[in-house]
Parts: sequence; structure tokens; C-alpha cells
Amino acid sequence: MWKIQLFKLNYDSREHDAVSSVIKSGWLTMGDKIIAFESAFSTFLGGSSHCIAVSNGTAALHMAILAAGVGPGDEVIIPALTFVADANVVKMVGATPILADSSSLDDWNISAKSIERCISPRTKAVIAVHYAGFPCEMPAISNLCKQHGLTLIEDVAHAPGASFAGRSCGDWGDISCFSFFSNKNLSIGEGGMVATRDDAVAQRLRYLRSHGMTTLTLDRHKGRAITYDVAEPGLNYRMDEMRAALGLVQLDKLPAGNQRRAELSMRYRTRLMGSVISMPFNDQSSDSYSAYHILPVLLPETVDRTVVIEAMKAKGIQTSIHYPPFWSFTAYKEQFSPGTCPVTTEICKRELTLPLFPTMTDDEVDYVVSSLLECLK
Repeated sequence: MWKIQLFKLNYDSREHDAVSSVIKSGWLTMGDKIIAFESAFSTFLGGSSHCIAVSNGTAALHMAILAAGVGPGDEVIIPALTFVADANVVKMVGATPILADSSSLDDWNISAKSIERCISPRTKAVIAVHYAGFPCEMPAISNLCKQHGLTLIEDVAHAPGASFAGRSCGDWGDISCFSFFSNKNLSIGEGGMVATRDDAVAQRLRYLRSHGMTTLTLDRHKGRAITYDVAEPGLNYRMDEMRAALGLVQLDKLPAGNQRRAELSMRYRTRLMGSVISMPFNDQSSDSYSAYHILPVLLPETVDRTVVIEAMKAKGIQTSIHYPPFWSFTAYKEQFSPGTCPVTTEICKRELTLPLFPTMTDDEVDYVVSSLLECLK
């Protein structure tokens, strides 16, 4: 159907062989591959974090919210421009999500100033999202959270491999959450990771991941334990060995994949320069390195985005929207209104996501750009 998809898996025989080796081993869940993936991911983040592999990114967020002690009556500040999971996990524990507006039409992330305007006596935590892979101003946000005694949760779903001031995204928060969904930079279908440098928080996260059990099936299989205790109520958010094996291969590919995403993004930016289409994050600090997860652009105010999407579809090009606003959803339209977040409101009206993936060619970028400009005529 598509000449150019929104994304494609960066897979080859290595992923096939990794999964095959797990199947041949006869051990399918919470085994040596999980341990290896968690260790490799900790090294990837800088080596100081406990990393706990989980079933998906939303599970990571839910566990982070629970580990932060968020509950009924609390408020959690989240970006107005983000995926609905950030609000859902807050609501699921009986707390209230509070929307912080995007900084500007160039910087679509939240800032320390936008967060500070939302702080109230009921605020318990802040979720900072690195939109499209571009890091938030983490030193200022981290300091603000420390001043107010707030738990800082990093949503790093868009930004594995990104960094600010030489420090990895995912190493700034008290708790950090990653998604390895199919369209992510590190893709294993379903899966995620939750990370923290706090020993006690890490232990609580491990209990939350697996029913609160003090030992795992692998421990009993290897003779390290006979039975188990349940230290506290927990969930079943475990990752299986096949996805961990995929994760190890994908983690090895991630730096080169992110570099190719950067090159393609720069080609898009060069080809669109001087046109009626604008791209955000033009003034990134030299200390900021993006993971270039998606390629968002801002259409002119007078353009009907739906018409553009259909015209691009007719040319065989898949596009998307990141993201529909919270106030457009039945579950949230009574709570949120566009007037409270004017910058995000404008972005949500005009944003269009173009194809971007590591195996994309320069010619494909040129075809997308020329097709988009032609559609706008």
C-alpha cells in the first residue's frame, strides 16, 4: 500500500538468530537474557542505574508512579503534548494529571518555567517527556523538582541514546521509563525498561514487576531457592526472554541507527528550509543530542491537515499525528480545555509527522519533501 511507510523495522538475521537461540534453550521468561539486557542497558545509561526490564513502556510508567507513592488526592504534572499513557497511569492510581504547556512553537518540550506555573500543594511528581527525541532542559527541571520535594519521572520513550550536557536521557530522573514498542528507536514489539539509581526504589520496582515475590522461577530452577515470600502486593509486568534477546541486538544497533536518523533529519531540514513548512527544535544547545525518534513538522495555519494527509496517502506516503490533544478524547474532554495550553493547542492543530527510520534513503526523503510541497500547492 505504501511507497514509503512512516517507519520500518531495522531488523536482519541477527534478530532471527537471537530469538531462535532462546527457543532452543527451552527457557522463555525471566532468565539469563533478561539479566544480560538489564546489565547492558545500565551500562548504556552510564553504569549507575538499576535497570528493570518490563512488559511495555506503560507498565514502566505505572510502576514509576506507584514507586513514587502517588495516590488519591495527589497531582502529577505532565506535558500537554504527549501520548495519553502519561495521563492514564496517573488517573489509574486515583491522582490528577496537570498539563504543562509546551515552551514555544520552536521548543515543543516543557520547561522548568512551565512546570513551576503548575505546582500546587498537592503536586507529588513531574513527568518530563523528551518529545521526538529532543532532550528537555533537564538540569533546570531536576533542580526545580529537588527544591519542591517532587519526584522526577523521565519518560524516555522517544529518546534512548539522547543526552544533555553529556549525561544520558534516562539518567536525570529519580525514576526513568523507556518503551521498546515496534516504532521506537530500540524496537522489540512490546517491552520497556524502568531505571533508577536508588537501591530501595529499585527493590520496590522489582517487587511491583513480579507479584511482590522475593525469588523468581529461575532462582528455584538453578537451586538458589526452594520457595518464595511475597513482600508486598505486586503486578505481572515481566518481560520474556525472546524480547530481551531482541533488545540486546537492537541496543547494539542503536547508536548507528540514531546517527542515521540524525542525517536524515538534517536532510529534511535542509530541503524544507525557506518553505512554508517549519520544523521545531531549531535552536538546540550544543550540549543537547537528540535521538531523532520522529520527524514532526508544522503546517501553515491556513492548511487543512486532513486534506494533506489524504493527498500524501494518494502518493503512497504514510504520515501521522503526534499527538491528538487530551481535550479531544472522551475520557479527558471534561477535565482539560485548549485555553489552558495555548502553545500546545496550536501545535496539535498543525503538527504532521513524516516518515523517518534508519534504513530510509536520501531519495525517499527527497520524494517525501517534494510530495508534501506539491500537496500544499
